Formats: sequence, structure tokens, C-alpha cells
Amino acid sequence: MNLMSVDGYQARISYNPETDQFRGEILGLSGGADFYGSNPDELRREFKQSLEVFLEVCREQGIEPRKQFSGKFNLRIPPELHEQLSMEAEAQGKSLNALAQEALQDSLRS
Repeated sequence: MNLMSVDGYQARISYNPETDQFRGEILGLSGGADFYGSNPDELRREFKQSLEVFLEVCREQGIEPRKQFSGKFNLRIPPELHEQLSMEAEAQGKSLNALAQEALQDSLRS
């Protein structure tokens, strides 16, 4: 995955061969903010500038800049997988939630 970090914020970077530019999209914001650059230095400068503008607008309007998360989400899986995971969790002496949380944490380390 192509990520760039600035001041604790991350952006997903993609390349558009038609315009010969990189595009960054800042992740985890309560609104949209993107930026463009032709090389890594320009991209990083534009990232900082776009982030500063976004944060200033949030301050002016009293908006929380980062998305808020409850810690809950629904996951739809096939019933057979649900059964297998439930049995695996039980065999390990864990809740299904704990098993899923461990697997999700491990996926971030990969």
C-alpha cells in the first residue's frame, strides 16, 4: 500500500499516468482532502498545505477534523465460516470477538 504520513495523518498515494502526477487522499478525516504532486517532495509539501487548510476550516466551523469511531462494526460472513470461527474461539478458550480482534490486529502487522 502506498501511504505517506505527515503530522500524525496518513494519505493514500496513487499515480495517474495520464496527468503524470501523484494524487494523495488524506485518510480518516471527517471530510475530504486531497492533493497532487509530480514528485515526492512536491507531494509532501502539498500534503502539508492541504492538511493545514482542512484543519483551519475545521477550526473555523467548529468541526472535529478526524472521523469518530465507536469501536463497533458489523461483519457479514458465510454461516459456515461463522460456525468454524466460533468453534475455533471456543477451542482456544476465547470469545469470538477476541479471536476476531486478534486476527484483525495481526493483519495490520503484515
